[in-house]
Amino acid sequence: MDLGAFGWLRWRIWLCLLLPAAASARKRARVLYALPLLWDNAAISYPPLALEDQLPISLLVGAVCTGRAYNVFDGIPICRKTVAVMLCRHSLRLFRSRMISRLILLPAWLLFAGPMAPETQPHLQPPPSWSAIPLDLAFLVLRLLPAHADHARFAAVCPQWRAAARLPLPPPLPLLALPNGTFYSPPYTKPFRFPGCGFAGYQSVCGNWLVFPRDNGCFLVDPFSRATVTLPALSCVRLRPPNAVAEQTDSDKPVDVTWMHIRGSNNLHISKLIMCSPNLVAAFVGFRDTTQILMCQPGALSWSVRAYDRCKTFEDMAFYQGKLYAIADDENLLVVNISEDHNTGDPQISKIGRVIKGDPWYTVAYEDDTMPCKKLYLVESCGALLMVRRAIWCRVPGESGSKLVAGQSVFEVFKADFEHSRWDKVTTVGDDQLLFLGRCSRAVSVSQYDFPGDKILFLDDDELNDYDYEDENSCVSTYHLRFRCVTCVTSGYPGIYWKRGGDMHLAAWLFPQDR
Repeated sequence: MDLGAFGWLRWRIWLCLLLPAAASARKRARVLYALPLLWDNAAISYPPLALEDQLPISLLVGAVCTGRAYNVFDGIPICRKTVAVMLCRHSLRLFRSRMISRLILLPAWLLFAGPMAPETQPHLQPPPSWSAIPLDLAFLVLRLLPAHADHARFAAVCPQWRAAARLPLPPPLPLLALPNGTFYSPPYTKPFRFPGCGFAGYQSVCGNWLVFPRDNGCFLVDPFSRATVTLPALSCVRLRPPNAVAEQTDSDKPVDVTWMHIRGSNNLHISKLIMCSPNLVAAFVGFRDTTQILMCQPGALSWSVRAYDRCKTFEDMAFYQGKLYAIADDENLLVVNISEDHNTGDPQISKIGRVIKGDPWYTVAYEDDTMPCKKLYLVESCGALLMVRRAIWCRVPGESGSKLVAGQSVFEVFKADFEHSRWDKVTTVGDDQLLFLGRCSRAVSVSQYDFPGDKILFLDDDELNDYDYEDENSCVSTYHLRFRCVTCVTSGYPGIYWKRGGDMHLAAWLFPQDR
């Protein structure tokens, strides 16, 4: 390595690396940012050290100092400041985690490795390209970027960086999708639209799929890859048993409502849909608080349903450890056993059984004219299945016939204990976990992004429209599990909000699949 160009820089690097342990991260960051980039004046090669030990030097000389960053990102609107901050944070973590001997190793190598060339000696080698960054180092940079937009722009820089983007990565933060075709990629607050049709008018969201209605059925579109999946019409349903008929009675005895009683309704719609696997789709189909579980194979001609199973007020479902689970308003956790139709090979429900008996509470009005409305979510987090109970405290209006007015939300989290068939209440989901709740809910690990966790980010995703809101605008809200309080994300991201009304209550999280 030729260190002629580092005659004065090597001492500053040594001083920076050997800052006292008491020095604050802010002070270290200022020193790091003060180092100029000499990429034009020197050809930099790496010593034979482990990559994690090379990383601070590569950050100091390569990316934290952003003087030449525009050469990489011209025309690619990735946030240079985000890259620099993430890299700086990562390098500081490495500094703090290393022994003093490790910190001395790098500056010692800079000072004493190889002959010292005269400071005025010209360099004949051309400046290296940013595409020459080692693949594993580019991967370390990419995994520090939280936004899917940054992942896409990173991959667009050059073939070498595109190869790094194909490596297995931690999941990015989800996109916020609005029914008018507007999308946000947190933590950025600038809205964008996908080119082409714009993807407005979706009915629901399923992972990385947008669900659009069509005639008497629906189809799925992945806005990232433009892949499409066609699902059967709701008028094409195979009954189990095939000769099922609706139960009739002339007495006052109540009759359990089944699929046979609701299948002729014009109000049938899909309220929840999940893609369990490339060959299995499950859906809640019905109207208001009367729904049933249907399933099909993508591209098939018909759905399948158990004709005599009682309809329930299903709240959510999740595909967990190879099994489909569903939960209704009674908080009973149900497992849906799936078999194969011997005639057609299509999936069908063979049995629905209860694995956890819930201990629910139901809506009642209190003396202070308040009433809690309940919503339930199923989320997999850190290998466990969680039930999240959301209580929306509403104000009961004085006028007869007026709707409730929604107020603050309070959350409780329960972990499924399959061994003892019960829900165990937990007070935390982990400092590295964020729960994104809505029509499609998931947990995302944020430890690599240096974000605080143990929070719930939720949307106003009321399906039944049983209550109104005082505020005409809606936004993403955050519930802090540690402090048991709600804050509105728009206080930190003032650009992310939208007006209520119409189909805007269908705002949802969209979880991209990095490829």
